[in-house]
Amino acid sequence: MSSASLSAAAVPVDARVGPQALLPTRFGEFRIRTYPSPDGGEANVALVRGDPSRPDSVLVRVHSECLTGDVFSSLRCDCGAQLDAALERLGRSDDAVLVYLRQEGRGIGLEAKIQAYALQDRGLDTYDANVALGYPPDARTYEAAAHILADLGARRVRLLTNNPDKVRALSALGIEVVEVLPLLAGVNPHNRNYLNAKRERFGHLLPSTLR
Repeated sequence: MSSASLSAAAVPVDARVGPQALLPTRFGEFRIRTYPSPDGGEANVALVRGDPSRPDSVLVRVHSECLTGDVFSSLRCDCGAQLDAALERLGRSDDAVLVYLRQEGRGIGLEAKIQAYALQDRGLDTYDANVALGYPPDARTYEAAAHILADLGARRVRLLTNNPDKVRALSALGIEVVEVLPLLAGVNPHNRNYLNAKRERFGHLLPSTLR
């Protein structure tokens, strides 16, 4: 699918944009924009610096919600550390976008994620825990992210990610990923097994030796 073919008809996401406002943060000043969810769930969010449609390619982070990591600074994952590292890099850019998708727990929801944590406490890895609960290892989708980026005019992106599936999904939805920028952050003794599973079971671009 070419970028020109990305449209509301091709991507089933509500095309309306919700409220917008300035959002000064410790990483810099952004504009916050909400995008209503088509299924009535929590709105997705874009934090925008400058004009993402202006440069040839724009720095982007597509981040899936992680309450435990993003809000409570959990050490079980690298999500909160990745979010902070991404915002720091975006905040140094003239034109940049953070897309924050409300798909907790790789898309299985908060309660199921905590159930998966309990199974991980008993020895399963993050992949097998989701499967044991009857879910896909990763249930996330990126149609909403592609719609938001297209709405902002950011059709050619330099993507902050370790996840090849995210690159493939956005590319298939008409967002050209011109560069993949790995984002290693928050490695600690509590999440090394989790990160090893992301590399070995999900194919994430992580070093074989984590420090």
